[in-house]
Amino acid sequence: MGATRLDPLPATVAELSERLIASYAREGGINHLDGKNLPSKHVIAGITLDLLRLLFPGFFDEKAIHSSEIGGVTAALLDTILTRLTGEIRKSLEYVLPSGVAGPPRMARSLTLNFLAKVPRVRELLQTDTEAAYSGDPAAFSKEEVIVAYPFIEAIAVQRLAHELYLDGVPLIPRIMTEWAHARTGMDLHPGARIGTHFFVDHCTGTVVGETATIGNHVKMYQGVGLVAKSLAAGQALRGQKRHPTLEDRVTVYAGATIIGGDTVVGEGSTIGASVFLTSSVPPNSLVVLEAANVKVIPKRSAPSFVLDYQI
Repeated sequence: MGATRLDPLPATVAELSERLIASYAREGGINHLDGKNLPSKHVIAGITLDLLRLLFPGFFDEKAIHSSEIGGVTAALLDTILTRLTGEIRKSLEYVLPSGVAGPPRMARSLTLNFLAKVPRVRELLQTDTEAAYSGDPAAFSKEEVIVAYPFIEAIAVQRLAHELYLDGVPLIPRIMTEWAHARTGMDLHPGARIGTHFFVDHCTGTVVGETATIGNHVKMYQGVGLVAKSLAAGQALRGQKRHPTLEDRVTVYAGATIIGGDTVVGEGSTIGASVFLTSSVPPNSLVVLEAANVKVIPKRSAPSFVLDYQI
């Protein structure tokens, strides 16, 4: 095999810069130059952290907060969030509105105020999620441990916040928020998903819930569960359609199960076993288990050589 011919290495920053700028001209599809100012991922991450401080006072702060301080702390947080989030929502609106359309600053402030007014309701839902996590996990020492240590709580808190912005039609920002939480927690909850009360995903890593999924009340899932679409081959033609499944109340889905399709409904009270691949609806109070897989245990001395050579 002959040696690969390499271009001469650039000797200066100017030469490096010239090569990179040339790539901007060639691969223009991943540039955003001379366009509208996009929302800042860094700023939205900071806003989201401050929103978590509002949702769970004392849990996301570096020092304890006394009840006598809560009024001032809350007012200060709300003030800074209102200012920063209004600016980011304004940019997101300008991104989708035709150039020259008046009103985004006023619209952005109205949307931000409306969103912040919903935070108490989000806290009510998160109270039920915390209760479900604590009640459903014998390893949980306390509700405080659930909030401060379980990545699930952070993921569902951000999703519930982002969902309110999603319902109000705010572009870009809801997805930036949930993908930030996805990167931190390993759990991918689309802001469009409709999730009922008392939701809990044990371990949560690798769980995926798609945009049009609907989850009822008192639903429990485990790691690696996917509520996904059947096929995305049609691409943008599927936008707005129900593509992801529905789980009714009191459904349990065990690790590694995949449930697909917008027409698929898991009836209330049902249990979906581990590693099940479900493509059709099941009636209420069903037990769905995988029977085709077999596990074989044999002495190592009898195993084929290719098995013994395999290492993870």
